[in-house]
Amino acid sequence: MAITAQEVNKLRQMTGAGMMDCKKALVESDGDFDLAIEILRKKGQKVSANRADRQTNEGSVFIQTREDSTLAVIVALGCETDFVAKNQDFLDLGNEILAIAYQEQPADVEALKALKIGSLSIAEKITELIGKIGEKIDIVAYEVAKGEKVIPYIHAGSKLGVLVVLKGAEGTDVTEAGRSVAMQIAAMRPVAVDKDDVDPAVVQQELKIGREQAIAEGKPEQMLDKIAEGKLNRFYKDNTLLNQAFVKDNAVTVAKYLDSVNKGLTVESFKRVSVSQ
Repeated sequence: MAITAQEVNKLRQMTGAGMMDCKKALVESDGDFDLAIEILRKKGQKVSANRADRQTNEGSVFIQTREDSTLAVIVALGCETDFVAKNQDFLDLGNEILAIAYQEQPADVEALKALKIGSLSIAEKITELIGKIGEKIDIVAYEVAKGEKVIPYIHAGSKLGVLVVLKGAEGTDVTEAGRSVAMQIAAMRPVAVDKDDVDPAVVQQELKIGREQAIAEGKPEQMLDKIAEGKLNRFYKDNTLLNQAFVKDNAVTVAKYLDSVNKGLTVESFKRVSVSQ
């Protein structure tokens, strides 16, 4: 059947797909708009499959925080190019996903993708946008942080976000301190809050490396364990947040900086999320 320009434009307005794609879908569906939309979605699924091995190193981080700062949700939506990361449809979808994540707080990314935006699942909405834009898009990360005071931070370019959960604020305004610590987390990539939070497997691996380095340096057998412990302590200072030198004042650790802001103030937990994990 003949497909009019008005019909093609109507489908384009409904889906956002290109004019030629809309025309082909309408021809294939004999003018059935619902079927044409399904054909376009399938095209999106095909694009998604064809680009499954592509890297999503661009994108944007989205954060929503409860008014009382006791909860925050962060979502990283990835794409292939910076051009798409700035696309309004991409940003709108990211904000829609964030709103659902904040409301429902699903267990993980897969559970988030199964939730609905209107009549479609989030996974289907992503596939739909893939079909329209033509490059891989995916939810790279999703995290929820809860506590006495949750401070959000989005790094310049919106490709990296941090949530810091502080405790011991006791009515003090700790927003600036929390933001400073969040910037530290963004820059220094700590693996844990404190020594006791480090994965035991990581601790054993660091001790093993320390011993092997000491052996390679020809150190006496009776000194190996002590040297390995020393290297482990160096690892803690470099890689656990509270023991790191504070980037804004290297004379103090992050723990001492927070205690100087308010006696007993510390970090309970943190989430660091990037579009390129």
